[in-house]
Amino acid sequence: MASSKSAQLRSRGMELLMQYKVDRSVKLRNQLVRLNAGLVRKIAHRVSHQCAEPYEDLEQIGYIGLIRSIERFDPGQGCAFSSFAVPYIRGEMLHFLRDRGTTVKIPRRWQDLQKEGQKRQAELIRRYGRQPSDIEMAEALTVSVQEWRQVKLANKNRMPLSLDATVCHQIDSSITLGDTLPDVHYQLLQILEEDRQQIQRAMSQLEEKTRSAIEFVFFKGLSRKEVAERIGVSPMTVTRRIQRGVEQMIAYLQPQQDLQSDS
Repeated sequence: MASSKSAQLRSRGMELLMQYKVDRSVKLRNQLVRLNAGLVRKIAHRVSHQCAEPYEDLEQIGYIGLIRSIERFDPGQGCAFSSFAVPYIRGEMLHFLRDRGTTVKIPRRWQDLQKEGQKRQAELIRRYGRQPSDIEMAEALTVSVQEWRQVKLANKNRMPLSLDATVCHQIDSSITLGDTLPDVHYQLLQILEEDRQQIQRAMSQLEEKTRSAIEFVFFKGLSRKEVAERIGVSPMTVTRRIQRGVEQMIAYLQPQQDLQSDS
């Protein structure tokens, strides 16, 4: 009897899907959603036991996947709609969980304790008319007070602080957490610019042909033979000039580095 009813539902579902292929009406789509709602609920129940998100949220997200599968299903392919829809429904739920995922990974046991703790807390509030203490919560969950406090702390700190969070108020503006953090990229650019200026100052102390040889080789990527033709000397002379010029630059820069380290 049950199998006969199931076959009728599948047949009815396929008829609606074939109609929807021709007539993309919202009414037909809503009928298909209601007809396959059990599929969404089944998957939501299964996924809810594998994460800390509420079943109701997963169910709502699952309907988005169901609608997408209805939109893309082709009855002419000979595939069962349920087999086609499951990856869409489950995929939407997993995308949702990924987007809601925490930076700090909480152990599965603590996630389960947190979910159970929410239920127990509501029961104790109704019983006592106040927020239960950590000791009362630990007793209700049959865990130590220390572990319950660790669960609470882990849940509180599972998400990182927003860089837009205000840390200080001033008269005409406020300072956010992001404002207090150093810009590593900008600092690196500053260091590179300081190094460039020092090298430029050191090169300005060199004899003209020596400076040209270094610029052609290291800045423009020319070979020593090409440089020799440009400045009118032999390749061996270019090599000697470069070696002597680098030594002079090191001698010029060394005292400055010593001064910086002393300061």
